[in-house]
Amino acid sequence: MNSEKQKWLLLAILSLIWGSSFILIKKSLEHFSPYQVGALRVLIAGLFLMPVAWRNRKLFPRKNLPWLIVAALSGNFIPMFLFPIAETKVSSSIAGIVNSLMPIFVIIVGGLLWKIRAERRQVTGVVISFSGACLLMWSGSGTGTAEYFSIGLLLLATLLYAVSTTTVKAKLSELPAKLLSAFVFSFVLIGPSMLALVFSGFFHSFRVDADHMAGLGIVATLSVFGTGLAMMLNYRLLSISTPLFASTVTLLMPIVAVGWGMLDGERLTPIQSLGAAVIIGGLLFLRQSSPRLK
Repeated sequence: MNSEKQKWLLLAILSLIWGSSFILIKKSLEHFSPYQVGALRVLIAGLFLMPVAWRNRKLFPRKNLPWLIVAALSGNFIPMFLFPIAETKVSSSIAGIVNSLMPIFVIIVGGLLWKIRAERRQVTGVVISFSGACLLMWSGSGTGTAEYFSIGLLLLATLLYAVSTTTVKAKLSELPAKLLSAFVFSFVLIGPSMLALVFSGFFHSFRVDADHMAGLGIVATLSVFGTGLAMMLNYRLLSISTPLFASTVTLLMPIVAVGWGMLDGERLTPIQSLGAAVIIGGLLFLRQSSPRLK
């Protein structure tokens, strides 16, 4: 399969996998605390990828370790906690919609860190989408400050994803996607995730009963597919496209996220629906041109 067809196929698969992750986070929170969900997600993904990392340990890029740590913490660790924390106050549908702002942050971070020049059309798209995000912030569903704070956490997580995406493209693109994701989770993040589980009280509160085993199954599904496998596919997509193209997976994710949310009984208010439409409209406008990392 040529690169052009492959990148569109990867985009579609990632949209389905990551779009489904928000409802899985929501269901995980019925069994564990947000901190436990985040730590379990990283730990299980690390264990899943450990055989690949261990077999290829001699290829570990020691010279690029600082960039590997930056990419790991910003893209695969901190956001894993921010999303569950936020979803205790906002719906999985809203989480998916806010995450669609990632292309905006790719342009901003790319310009600040890697000197990617944004075109006028892209700036216009950023302004349009940001106004949609403001509509979401102001829509309110009765939780007031708590909801604003949660949307702020989602925006921070999306910004961190952009930092990771542009760092991988600029500094780590020579590593095969499978090895990059294996090294990130198995050699860099297993230790921090274990510490997070200890401090969250997981080993004191976990019981081998139907409730906790069901929750563990949900988190394991989220970890293996939504984290481990998805990151392999994402790093592959980055290697054959631009950061902006890869980030446009977030344009399709809200469709999947909102679909799952509606099946689970969630509903968007008219203002939230308008905000979502404005965000997507701005991103489609922005997507007409793609800057490339030099």
